[in-house]
Amino acid sequence: MAETEQQSGSSPEDDKPPLPFSLNFMVPKKEISTVPDMGKWKRSQDTPSAGVNTEEGGKTSHPQLRPLPVPFITPAAWRGLFKLLSLLDTLDRWIDETPPVDQPSRFGNKAYRAWYAKLDQEAETLVAAVIPSDRSAAAPEIAVYLKEAVGNSTRIDYGTGHEAAFAAFLCCLCKIGALRVEDQLSIVFKVFDRYLRVMRKLQKTYRMEPAGSQGVWGLDDFQFLPFIWGSSQLIDHPTLEPRHFVDEKAVNEHHQDYMFLECIKFINEMKTGPFAEHSNQLWNISAVPTWSKVNQGLIRMYKAECLEKFPVIQHFKFGSLLSIQPVKP
Repeated sequence: MAETEQQSGSSPEDDKPPLPFSLNFMVPKKEISTVPDMGKWKRSQDTPSAGVNTEEGGKTSHPQLRPLPVPFITPAAWRGLFKLLSLLDTLDRWIDETPPVDQPSRFGNKAYRAWYAKLDQEAETLVAAVIPSDRSAAAPEIAVYLKEAVGNSTRIDYGTGHEAAFAAFLCCLCKIGALRVEDQLSIVFKVFDRYLRVMRKLQKTYRMEPAGSQGVWGLDDFQFLPFIWGSSQLIDHPTLEPRHFVDEKAVNEHHQDYMFLECIKFINEMKTGPFAEHSNQLWNISAVPTWSKVNQGLIRMYKAECLEKFPVIQHFKFGSLLSIQPVKP
């Protein structure tokens, strides 16, 4: 309790860590061009999920922290979260202002390129509004990850690599003090959840193609991280078990409270036919006895299918905040 009282009296300056004096911001660039370059990635200091820990980001077995765990955070931290939510609200509004165009092709509506062009032009301004004013020099570097996080404007597609870019975006904001790693539950279940809703709206509005989809052999056409964090949120749930997420009635009743079930609901809306046929991997996962085992298995799968796959990581960009430099011995 004493610690909570001490935190509640903190000022924005108390929340903001000192910026490393030796850090020179730089526009991120690709560093992985060939399969052997993956060795550099494995030895590097950072991964896309470094700022919002993949394994612990949503983990809670305390019933008081459900359904949306929001622990105590300082007023300054709330302001940072609010600014990010406002940024995502802006991206959402731009979708409404950029309706799909009539075109022969059913998928990949070209209006997405107009929407993306607006983000490309405004990204640095948007980022500057959510970071401390004395760290504005970081805006061009962090803006790259924001632009990478919403899909590819040439192919009009979206996939787990873009999702990883948003995790990198959040990581960078943590590193410069715009967000606090201690507030990762709120970052995941407030900010990342809002990001997911914007991405789903993009996917539906512009009929975006899944990038690098493995079809029925993949976990999901577009996302992965919300299944990890969402399954963690359900660990030790008193009534909901993994077998329930293939029950459409259970999903419809609880999706607003649980990230994992919201993912399942979106799949049910976008796909037709038996769940076991269009989402076979998830169907198999529903047979796992506990959410803890589901969570552990998904973490291993994410590392194998995303973080260690050249087709995904070759597009990732490195700068000063997320460095390709090897871990110091």
